[in-house]
Amino acid sequence: MSKSPTELTEAEWSIIKAVWDAEPCTAPAIQEKLFKSTGWHYSTVRTMMDRMVAKGALKAKKEGKLTVYRSVVTRAEAQRGELVYALKHIFNGALTPMVQCLLENQDLDENELASLEALIKAKKKSAKK
Repeated sequence: MSKSPTELTEAEWSIIKAVWDAEPCTAPAIQEKLFKSTGWHYSTVRTMMDRMVAKGALKAKKEGKLTVYRSVVTRAEAQRGELVYALKHIFNGALTPMVQCLLENQDLDENELASLEALIKAKKKSAKK
C-alpha cells in the first residue's frame, strides 16, 4: 500500500521546488533563493521548513550549527497529492469530470493524446487481471 498523498500549500510548493533544486540545503540558502520572488525573510522560511518537517515533506539533520534539509516527498508524490486534493475537493471525487475539464482546457497534440490513450488501454488490461 502506498503512503497517503502529501498535500502542500502554495508557499510549501515554492519551498519544496527550491529544496529539490538545491538539496541538501539550509534554510538561509532557500531564503536567499526565494527572496526576490517572495520577499520572505529567514524566520518565515525557517518556520515553514520546520512545519514541512513536521508534516513529513522534508527531513532535517543538525550538522554542527547548521540544520540541513532534504526532501522526503518526490515530485511525483507531491503532484499526486495535488491531484487527489483536486479530485476530492473540486470534483467531489468524480474522475471523469476532472479529466473532461483537463481535456477541454488543454491544447493536446497527437502525441499527447496517443500517450493518454495508451495509458487508458494499459489500465484496462491491468484491471481485467
